[in-house]
Amino acid sequence: MRLCLRGRHLLYDHCQKHNVPFKKTGKLIVALPGQESYIQGLHEKTKKLPWPSHSQSPDSQARVLPTQLISGDEARELEPDLSQDIVAALWSPETGIVDSHTLMESFEKDIADSESGELAYSTTVVRVDPYRSKAVDDRGWVVQTLTGDASSPDVLLAKTLINCSGLNGSLILNSLLPKEHRIPMWFARGSYASYKGPGVSQVSHLIYPCPHTGRTAHAFQSLGTHLTLDLDGNIKFGPDVDWLDPPSSEKGDIVYDANQDFWQSALVPDESRLRTMHEAITEYLPNITFDGLAPDYCGIRPKLVGPDGGFQDFVVRVDHPENFLNEIKEDRNHGSPMITLMGIESPGLTASLALAEIVVDDILCGQEGHKSQ
Repeated sequence: MRLCLRGRHLLYDHCQKHNVPFKKTGKLIVALPGQESYIQGLHEKTKKLPWPSHSQSPDSQARVLPTQLISGDEARELEPDLSQDIVAALWSPETGIVDSHTLMESFEKDIADSESGELAYSTTVVRVDPYRSKAVDDRGWVVQTLTGDASSPDVLLAKTLINCSGLNGSLILNSLLPKEHRIPMWFARGSYASYKGPGVSQVSHLIYPCPHTGRTAHAFQSLGTHLTLDLDGNIKFGPDVDWLDPPSSEKGDIVYDANQDFWQSALVPDESRLRTMHEAITEYLPNITFDGLAPDYCGIRPKLVGPDGGFQDFVVRVDHPENFLNEIKEDRNHGSPMITLMGIESPGLTASLALAEIVVDDILCGQEGHKSQ
């Protein structure tokens, strides 16, 4: 939560400075009868949230996350298309949307324009090994990469290695670990549906159902099949959670490189989830028609906990060459860290700049140990 809050501030500031399109739309979390306690609990938590590290309140009375409990009628004043069954809502005015492609381009430009920054596209990490020199200053990580159609790898010694490779973050770490130390992984497909039709003509905010109740619930695994807008006003619903059963080897290990057809097929949008999505959506937007929904896009969501695992926060793990895979406990200020970011799902984009701040200011400058955020 604190990284999301800090990241929101940094992201809005970055967008303004770099002309990245964004819009503060505000968000409604809407409650059906029996769900009021959920949004009431969220509201109480927001009132107690401290200002995150690296932040300071501009006003001693200002709340880091202003929210307001409103009635169903007040929610319908904001969103007239909402169901009459909605009895209450939590209003979050600071929530917004951003042009993610332009944002990524601005990050790329930051790297390319920096004094020693370099971007290597179409590059695969094929091997990483800890380098345990007796001289502390020589320790690091031997990284082998393949770029494009190259037949032999490039090899470099990284004094600091940051593994923030998204979907592959845990896979890269697990490739270094023996089986007994590997981090269990689960995978789910999340699908989005576009919508063109009646029932949303007046929509101007993000609309979320309560995530932990109702017949399509996924507990902490999903924020519910919510309505999202882009900067052109297009409406999408999703993502849902469809747990995958990846192919495994005879030893029981998930096979990532083989059986590419399985992983590719999971990325092909289809209509198989539309009926379930429609049922979930019409609980809060009753005039949405099934025929107006169409498969839009989907992605694979790597998770650190399975269907019954409950809540799992972001994980930022720090390893060092000299104590990697053993019980040696040395001074944590010995440098040469490998920092692995795992489980960075939503709101990972919002938290991205705050995560970078943690990595650079708190870990690399402060040399902290293993931590979760």
